[in-house]
Amino acid sequence: MGWIGNGREAKDAEFLELVSSRTGHLYRSACLLTSGDTHYAEDLVQEALSRMYVLWRRSAWTGRSRIDNPAAYTHTVMVRAFLAQQRRRSSGERPTDALPEPEGREDSDSTLRLTLLDALGRLSAKDRAVLVLRYWEDRSVEETAEVLHASSGAVRTRTTRALAKLRTLLGDSLGELAGR
Repeated sequence: MGWIGNGREAKDAEFLELVSSRTGHLYRSACLLTSGDTHYAEDLVQEALSRMYVLWRRSAWTGRSRIDNPAAYTHTVMVRAFLAQQRRRSSGERPTDALPEPEGREDSDSTLRLTLLDALGRLSAKDRAVLVLRYWEDRSVEETAEVLHASSGAVRTRTTRALAKLRTLLGDSLGELAGR
């Protein structure tokens, strides 16, 4: 009976290593997916990690069906949880309004970041997911298609359309902010 406990302890130690090494990265990606809603991003990361823990504890995880890249799989779980949540939302309500005016000197990096997050927030959930996966996560078209359960052609088309929408939303404001 002692060897079972040691096996579980080893599994838990491996899981804690995954959590400690990937949580920051998952959180940053979740912030982009949620257009800067940090509370929702924390919930997404927690949801992904809890789903992974359930999978991790299964005995089959250690067998032939072991996932080659648990970090990438965790990210995939998070993106799919985000998309599922967006499909379930009954309205387009946003929990936050415009940010208050900054006091004192305005930092151009934070203004640029807020402008980009606001523009991402105006895109559909799938458009946001495609852009985050392709340009923030630097995933290939094929990897993005696998995460989103779509064809490579659909990912290319959605990426092109999402970038066009983003350019329309940003207009000339992005160049002005980046040039400061």
